[in-house]
Amino acid sequence: MIICKSKTELAIMREAGRIVALTHEELAKAIRPGITTRELDEIAEELIRKHGATPSFKGYHGYPASICASVNEELVHGIPGPRVLREGDIISIDIGAYYQGFHGDSAWTYPVGNISDEAARLLRVTEEALFKGIEQAREGNRLSDIGHAVQKHVEAAGFSVVRDYVGHGIGRQMHEDPQIPNYGPPNRGPRLKVGMTLAIEPMVNVGAYHCKTLADNWTVVTADGSLAAHFEHTVAITENGPEILTRL
Repeated sequence: MIICKSKTELAIMREAGRIVALTHEELAKAIRPGITTRELDEIAEELIRKHGATPSFKGYHGYPASICASVNEELVHGIPGPRVLREGDIISIDIGAYYQGFHGDSAWTYPVGNISDEAARLLRVTEEALFKGIEQAREGNRLSDIGHAVQKHVEAAGFSVVRDYVGHGIGRQMHEDPQIPNYGPPNRGPRLKVGMTLAIEPMVNVGAYHCKTLADNWTVVTADGSLAAHFEHTVAITENGPEILTRL
């Protein structure tokens, strides 16, 4: 069942989203050549807890860290550790915060120092695709309008949209109905209603869309070793259009 949130619940989700956004803001300042992904995880956990929330991901199905930190060909669910970031890397940071019974969830892919033109274009196109999808999150539209807008923009740029992982509803649970593919024809699926809260998250590869999971059973990488990017916001559907809950 797709859940519509009350005004009180949305107010709590706004605060969960604000905490996620503050954490992204802090990590964006810290990302540089020489820092480890574990250090980024420690910064994030401290800040999330400082604001009265807990990391949504830590312990989720046994996940061992507070953020996902996925570098270069790693698409999602990269586990923070001793890996040192290097000039020219790109890193996707996925952050969730659980506050007073509700979750906020957002991912962003960041450059580490100076990056290649191809990597910069990948980040730009994926971020643009996120906002193309968000623009469709309006009362009366259908669910598939979101993914169709994402796919159209990504493939026009010559990149590919991942099929194996999708966006999702969010609220009291990290993952609620509906699933939100980033591809497909428009005008399919349920009508969008005021009060729905969605995590919209394009995942885009430079090469083919195929992925595989590494031996740690978490880290997902592109099957062909090409670069990948991941951008995500938690969005509420309101009478006035989409409201992004995970930005300041």
